[in-house]
Amino acid sequence: MAKKTQPGTLSKVLLRVKRYWAAMIGSIALSAVYVAMSLYIPILVGDAIDCIVEAGHVDFTKMGEYLLKVAICAGTAGLSQWVMNVLNNHVTYRVTQDLRQEAFRHIQDLPLSYLDTHPQGDLVSRMVADVDTFADGLLMGFTQFFTGALTILGTLFIMLTIRWQIALVVLCITPVSLLVARFISKRTYSMFRLQSRTRGEQTALIDETVGELKVVQAFGHENASLAEFDEVNDRLEKCSLQAIFFSSLVNPATRFVNALVYACVGLVGALSAIGGAITPGVLTIFLSYANQYTKPFNEISGVVTELQNALACAARVFELIEEKPQTADPADPKVPETVEGAMEISHVDFSYVPEKPLIRDFNLSVKPGERVAIVGPTGCGKTTMINLLMRFYDPQQGTITLDGMNTREMTRGDLRRCVGMVLQDTWLMSGTIRDNIAMGKPDATLEEIQEAAKKAHADSFIRRMPQGYDTQVGEGGGSLSQGQKQLLCIARVMLCLPPMLILDEATSSIDTRTEMKVQNAFQTMMDGRTSFIVAHRLSTIQNADVILVMRDGQIVEQGTHQELLAKRGFYEQLYQSQFAH
Repeated sequence: MAKKTQPGTLSKVLLRVKRYWAAMIGSIALSAVYVAMSLYIPILVGDAIDCIVEAGHVDFTKMGEYLLKVAICAGTAGLSQWVMNVLNNHVTYRVTQDLRQEAFRHIQDLPLSYLDTHPQGDLVSRMVADVDTFADGLLMGFTQFFTGALTILGTLFIMLTIRWQIALVVLCITPVSLLVARFISKRTYSMFRLQSRTRGEQTALIDETVGELKVVQAFGHENASLAEFDEVNDRLEKCSLQAIFFSSLVNPATRFVNALVYACVGLVGALSAIGGAITPGVLTIFLSYANQYTKPFNEISGVVTELQNALACAARVFELIEEKPQTADPADPKVPETVEGAMEISHVDFSYVPEKPLIRDFNLSVKPGERVAIVGPTGCGKTTMINLLMRFYDPQQGTITLDGMNTREMTRGDLRRCVGMVLQDTWLMSGTIRDNIAMGKPDATLEEIQEAAKKAHADSFIRRMPQGYDTQVGEGGGSLSQGQKQLLCIARVMLCLPPMLILDEATSSIDTRTEMKVQNAFQTMMDGRTSFIVAHRLSTIQNADVILVMRDGQIVEQGTHQELLAKRGFYEQLYQSQFAH
């Protein structure tokens, strides 16, 4: 798998780097300047040495000129390297910025089924830890790969020009270094990929445990959580040690080969100098070039190891980016001018898992302005119906229409703007209370927000907060009680006043006295609006125009509260189970 994945990942990385071709060309040009200056310095030093070889024949004037040129070359090389690093940093962090934006934008388009089946911590790990690791490897690759490759080619060319016999010694031993590096690096990709996957698993576990710490502590699950964490942590330790240890063999192995190259060049060069074939200055040049020639192999071997890790992490990010998005909105969508609220559900089949059918041949007709209550035991499909109405999921068969318009022919945005939702699970984001209430209407004035909060009976507790409506709340609502969070979600819908409503246990966390007031506000708001009310407490839905009793994904009974009681069927059993003494 690694052999197929790695080249594909590399091509995707290069495609994104290509966007910044101007900076890349500048970086390569400066790299060439840096290498040229670095390679010219040993020649100048060798010539300077030849000026002081013979006793009594030291040419200080020429030596001074050579040393001045060395200083100029060193300054030019240093400046070129600094600007090159600036450009490399620019490209690296622009690429990672693009990658994170692309991944986050794609998450917005992923179907709810993907987010329901993948741990949040793993997604966070891909976008944060994996992208950071990718950036480190990419930066090292840019910084060292170009200069290393140019240095190898440059030194080899100059050595062949000066004394090809000695250069031949270098060429004969070089393939050994390349074979060693290739042998090890080929095996590290899968190891780093496993390390990245295990790290994502650990992040997911930490995220879940910290997010639900109250539940963990309340049920005495600390030891079990620790044991689970230790197991994942041990696996991460083992695969990390294996990957790092195996990849770290590259550097000492190539260093050994490079030392062998240096020794052979020194031996052959010394014999040539003794025989008078070359001067001591030329021998110095060769020894310097032998060192410069072999040094990039160590650096490139390190780069290859980092790139293996970076590509393994990048592959996980690309997996997320390339995950199949939700069904695209129609190219020419229908836009309702006014929404009456007539809903028609015809022959709908749906299941979360293909082998476990949930809703089969579901049919329902709702008139404009009707209040439809949905009741039934846990797992019968009540919330699933809400997911289908909002197009969080699409049915496998059948159609759902709004005012005669197939909801699949509308954009999801247009459909959801027609519906206000208050669920048992609260949706609060990091920000002020004011921002959370105005989420569905960002341009709302403070007066409108306060009026909505008063209707939801949330204004009094908000004003008691340290900064009132400007009080910051953390992710998920921070220190607010569950009831306060739910009141804020109710205020959010009160502010938008959409033409349709979905209330799924909307007052489940509110005290009885406040619930009665909120229910009265709901009754006023539901006048003239098609409303779907999911409830376990049957006392809250007795005034509904029609009550749907669901069981195993089917409507088994339908009618008003009194009609259903008179049937003495399943609804009557549910009612008696709550109110019988």
